[in-house]
Order: sequence, then C-alpha cells, then structure tokens
Amino acid sequence: MFDWITNPEAWIALVTLTGLEIVLGIDNIIVISILVSRLPIEQRQSARIIGLALAMGTRILLLLSLAWMMKLVNPLFHIAGNAISGRDLILLLGGLFLIVKSSMELKESIAADSHKEESNSVKKASFMMILTQIAIFDVVFSLDSVITAVAIANDIPVMVIAIMIAVAVMMMAAKTIGDFVDNNPTIKNLALAFLILIGVLLVGEAFDVHIPKAAVYTAMGFSVLVEMLNIKMRRNQMKVQQI
Repeated sequence: MFDWITNPEAWIALVTLTGLEIVLGIDNIIVISILVSRLPIEQRQSARIIGLALAMGTRILLLLSLAWMMKLVNPLFHIAGNAISGRDLILLLGGLFLIVKSSMELKESIAADSHKEESNSVKKASFMMILTQIAIFDVVFSLDSVITAVAIANDIPVMVIAIMIAVAVMMMAAKTIGDFVDNNPTIKNLALAFLILIGVLLVGEAFDVHIPKAAVYTAMGFSVLVEMLNIKMRRNQMKVQQI
C-alpha cells in the first residue's frame, strides 16, 4: 500500500495530478459560489465547505469503485444509432442539468427586477436544497476528475492524496472566489455562460462528439481576461467621477 512512497514516478504523478485536480475543481468552486449566493450571508461559507467536502467524498468514493466505473463503458441502450453507456448517461443527464440550471440562473440574473427580488430569493433557498444541488453537480464534475486521476496515476493512495490536497486548496480559495463573483455580477453572468458551454460539451461527449477542450478553455480564458479589463475600466471611471 505504501510502496509508492519510494517511487519517484509516483511523486511526479502526485504533483501533476494535484495541479490538474485544482484546475478541474475551479468549475466546481464557481458552481458552488453561484448556488450559495442564494443563501443568507452567514450560511454561505458553511455551504461552501460542506459542498467541497461532498465533492471530495464523491471523488474518493468513485476512485474506490474503480471496478464499477470500468463497467460504465458497456452500452446500456442506443439513441439514434449511438450506444449509450452508464458513463454517457451520467454525462448526458449532468450536461442537461447544467444547461437548464445555468440558463435559469442566467435568466434570473439579467432580469430587470432581479435586484428587487434578491432578498426574497435568498429567503426561498433552503440550506438543504442548495446542498442537494451542489451534490448533483459534484457527481458530474467528479466523473471527469476521477477519469483524469485514473489516466495519470496507477496507485489509488496517490489519487486519494491528490484529491484531498486539491480540495483543501479549493476550500481556502472558495470564499475569495465566491466574494469576487458576488461583488462582480458580470463575472457571475460570464461564469454561468461558461457552465452552459460546459453542459453542451458534456452532452456532446455523451454522444461521442468530441469538442477540443483546449480550444474551449482558451476562449474562456480570453473572455475572463477581457472581463477583467472591463472591471478595471469601470473602477477607474468611478474614481474619475468621484473626483
């Protein structure tokens, strides 16, 4: 069980996998930040921590169920000539859920009366309802995370440690990212648009339509950079107006 400790390749895999898990977890942090924004302020940090703990638990449980995961590639049924396996079904349902939920959040965010109804929407959102939604998202994001872990590392302890370290880092960054999203509504809208795009990618993956993720993530990064410039421009304009 501890043979990997003396294996340099295992340590390289641990460092590489930890970095990738953190990158893959950014989507999860954004989703959690958007969902917990519907809770009272005093409950948001607790929901973030519990949500990330659920994410870690989901990833570890999937890792420990590798035999079950291997069976997910067996076709269950066919849709329009495409074989749908258990993995494809999870990606399909998760992608559709991501598209519908993010579209609803985006529609509410850009509504003219969204700010007037914000206090009411916070009251309507229960702590358990938000955690349930986070748990559903965790299952979707965890599948890609676990598949990445299995592809990079050969030792389950290395995978588990990498996931635990990555989640610990995400827990420390969750509040900062969450507060930034809350204080910049346009970033929230951009994040929701990204989540819709990710949902489309997942649905495409379910039907064996492989869209280059590198190109998508590059476009996302460029969009974020442009939005950062817009935020800085707006802040500078506010400073000039105050003089």
